[in-house]
Amino acid sequence: MPRHKHDRRTQRGLAKVTAIASGLLAVLISAIFALFIWSGDNLRETGLAERQSHAALAQSRRVSSLIFDVDSSQRGFIITREPQFLEMWKTAQARFPTQAQDLVRASGTLAERNLAQQISRAGQSFIGQYSTPLIDEARHGDPKAGSPEATLEGQHRIDALRDLLRRYVAVEQSDVTAREAAADASAGRAKAVAAAGTGCSILIIAGYSGYVTRVVVRPVRKAATVATRLASGDLSARMPMTGRHEIGRLETAFNTMADSLEASLGHARQAYRRVKLLYKASMAVGTTLDVMRTAQELVDVAVPGFADFATVDLVVSVLRSAEPAPVGDSPPLQRAALGGIHDDVPLDPVGTVLQRPQPPVRGPRFLREAVLVGDLSACTLGSDQPREAGRLHGSGINSMIIVPLVTQGALLGMVTFWRSRSTPFGPPDLSDAEGLAVKAAVAMDNARRYTHERESALTLQRALLPQQPPQQPAVDVAYRYLPTGTRAGVGGDWFDVIPLSSTRVALVVGDIVGHGIQASATMGRLRTAVRTLADVDLPPDELLTHLDDLVVHLGDGDTSGERGATCLYAVYDPVSRHCTLASAGHPLPFLIGKDGTVEPVAGEIGPPVGVADLPFENIELELAEGSTLALYSDGLVVHSGRRDISEGLALLRQALAPAAESLEAACSRVMDTLLTGPPEDDVVLLLARTRALTRDQVASWVIPAEPEHVAHARTLVTEQLKAWRLEESSFVTELVVSELITNAIRYGAPPIHLRLVRDSALICEVSDSSNTAPHLRRARTFDEGGRGLLLVAQLTQRWGTRHARDRKTIWCEQPLPSRPEACRSPGPETAAGPGSPGEYSPG
Repeated sequence: MPRHKHDRRTQRGLAKVTAIASGLLAVLISAIFALFIWSGDNLRETGLAERQSHAALAQSRRVSSLIFDVDSSQRGFIITREPQFLEMWKTAQARFPTQAQDLVRASGTLAERNLAQQISRAGQSFIGQYSTPLIDEARHGDPKAGSPEATLEGQHRIDALRDLLRRYVAVEQSDVTAREAAADASAGRAKAVAAAGTGCSILIIAGYSGYVTRVVVRPVRKAATVATRLASGDLSARMPMTGRHEIGRLETAFNTMADSLEASLGHARQAYRRVKLLYKASMAVGTTLDVMRTAQELVDVAVPGFADFATVDLVVSVLRSAEPAPVGDSPPLQRAALGGIHDDVPLDPVGTVLQRPQPPVRGPRFLREAVLVGDLSACTLGSDQPREAGRLHGSGINSMIIVPLVTQGALLGMVTFWRSRSTPFGPPDLSDAEGLAVKAAVAMDNARRYTHERESALTLQRALLPQQPPQQPAVDVAYRYLPTGTRAGVGGDWFDVIPLSSTRVALVVGDIVGHGIQASATMGRLRTAVRTLADVDLPPDELLTHLDDLVVHLGDGDTSGERGATCLYAVYDPVSRHCTLASAGHPLPFLIGKDGTVEPVAGEIGPPVGVADLPFENIELELAEGSTLALYSDGLVVHSGRRDISEGLALLRQALAPAAESLEAACSRVMDTLLTGPPEDDVVLLLARTRALTRDQVASWVIPAEPEHVAHARTLVTEQLKAWRLEESSFVTELVVSELITNAIRYGAPPIHLRLVRDSALICEVSDSSNTAPHLRRARTFDEGGRGLLLVAQLTQRWGTRHARDRKTIWCEQPLPSRPEACRSPGPETAAGPGSPGEYSPG
């Protein structure tokens, strides 16, 4: 308000001088015109008066045009924000004061000059008090700039200016009429004063010109010079205080404006630095979903742009992916990141545990909001690490800001900013520190939640996957399983090694479409289903058919993701060295021979389970002992989506080709060759090297389907067990063989086969050509039958039935005696078994 009063006083003083000078000049010019009128040319004076009036009217139109240019360009800029409107506005408002003064000078009467002065003041008020603040608000995006209230106020001001201009034109036109009327009356008087008026006019004009030059022109030139320096960026330019009255006040106002510009530039630079710092933080903090990495990114952003040193101390539970502490608690902290302007950081290293952080200043704000310590020398440094406190006091660190990392009402940790060489922290720096802390807290909370969810999914997946392949005699196995390293979460890939009856083994590899805990849960359901179906001893194609039906039923009305799973199921028999496999949408394995040759298994790949109702086909293989099957998931060959599947298969084939000392070494070589970074999908690799049971571990006979041959079958079994030095198992084995062969003769169909297998257990098998399935039942007291299978189940470790296309087999297992000699192979004389040629022949 005082500045506005000062401006009005300045305007009134300049207007007074101008009005006096204009009045004197008008009088002198009137006297001169009167001299010419006195000479007899009244029309000439009338014409001169008209020209003067026309000049004033033209000047008024120019002033009016400038006013409307200011208003229109101002409205255009507010509406469109186009810079050309702002340039028009600047040009119009810069020209207005000069044109307004010209209008005052062009005014011939006091009424005209008063109106001209009113127009000048109203126009400057419109520009300075309305248009300029409105433009500033529009530049800063203030919605008030385009509000109806602001528009209505501008309309009122414009209407007032239009009314003044209409009045000015009317007064000017009436003045022209009055001059024409007074021209004749003044002709006589003009002759008397013409000579004196001419001389006085010359003196007054000369004096006024000298006064204007000394008082106005020279200071204005100085102002123009200083303004040029200001425009070129020299904000130190100031006007010398040489004038008095209005010019002195002009010099003071000009210098005040320069001081304001210099202060504004400082504020603008500070605001730009803050915006740049926060923008850098938004781009650099939180690039990974790793809490420690995010903490270090925060330190790297803050040093050296904001602080000389920075530390991030996180709650220990946050580093362990557990829940953070509530705000207000004082949990143990662990230093997660630190950095400084030089390597010799006077702070404790990363990993230091702060059992209970103490506040640097007393008060309830600590661990709740940012705390500024502007002078560290004047306070007791709150640290439970006395060595760190001593180093800080001796390193020249002058101030610090502690900001808690808080998100959703939970305390994640604290970030501390320190300054030593630069200006100590002040209150304006608190907002910058809080802005950095907020961005970092959100990123760390996201990383913590992601890590927690990922570890939960991995824990679930590890629990559902086989921890260690079971011991079985059919194959040697080695495997690799890598969960995906992307933000999508772990996938649903799985593998399994399932021991089957008669020393056989099932190898399984599968893949679930999708990622996350849901995919892991689905994988667990399918793996359990495969294990359950495997216990029934189904062929691979039938097992996949049942699995497909199961997935279809599970998927009815459910969006859990079971549909679209793939599975490869293979069964290997070490006695016959025969392998049967079937695929439901899964890549077929590679077969590695003992000589190192690698060939893909050829065959038909069926549709994924749960997708199409199509049959699955078995692929039959005869494998030499020492051959290796390489089962894998597509995540191994199509790495990160940047590799074509054919290229991946070629790389896998090359990696499997070199002879390896062990399966573990082969697994490592394959993974190193095909994986060049974190996988974008789960990776499964299962290598199975086949074994074969020797002839001295298997004995088989064909038993005629007649009851009298049951006794001879018992004799064959007894002699074979004696050859194997398993006499302790003879009684149970004879009884089991007798029951099984009797059932086969009674309920089955020839031919009947009897086979004994000695490995980690003693296995007895009886096969016949019937597809009828035996049923275990409990016989009543007076029943003559129904106790055979119950007796077999009670005497053996486990028993079961498996079906083939042309036969069924009932098998049972007994544990071997614990005597060491019972496990040694018999001599050559007993290797072929005790069976006689002809009707009873070894298999």
